[in-house]
Amino acid sequence: MTDQQPQDEQFMALAIEQARMAADQGEVPVGAVVVKHGKVIGSGFNQPITSHDPCAHAEVKALQAAALHEQNYRLPGCHIYVSLEPCTMCVGAMVHARVERLIYAATEPKAGVVESNLALLQQPHFNHQVEVLGGVLAQQASQLLSDFFKQRRQHHKATKDAAKQAAAQESVQ
Repeated sequence: MTDQQPQDEQFMALAIEQARMAADQGEVPVGAVVVKHGKVIGSGFNQPITSHDPCAHAEVKALQAAALHEQNYRLPGCHIYVSLEPCTMCVGAMVHARVERLIYAATEPKAGVVESNLALLQQPHFNHQVEVLGGVLAQQASQLLSDFFKQRRQHHKATKDAAKQAAAQESVQ
């Protein structure tokens, strides 16, 4: 166990709490917190559906809140904790904000670009390098996502079955 591990787990638990808030609103459960000197200065959860904003990812919301807190669009010395491996847009925002360290929980095989695809943060052409640690509380974050999508599939199936039953009732009458 590294000296940083308990702190990483503590802040990742807060990111997972943010993800639960997204799930409660019907959003894909992804949460993020930005930390500077051991203090949370920004947090966010996925809101693209409810806000009608394709850019309202958890990471972007957390970075925006942190930038407002710091009164600076650059966030040197900041660490961002995210419950799911970031996408291209969010990685770009982290690089532009000059985030020092990215810590994420679960990998995202379809859209993740840190480990799963592209390895964007390992590319030498960026003018800023972000330190990366993946897999912190991955099981908890993965379970939250699995439960969310299972519930969503069950809801869609129930809705579809109800529509079929209503159509069958109409055809009988």
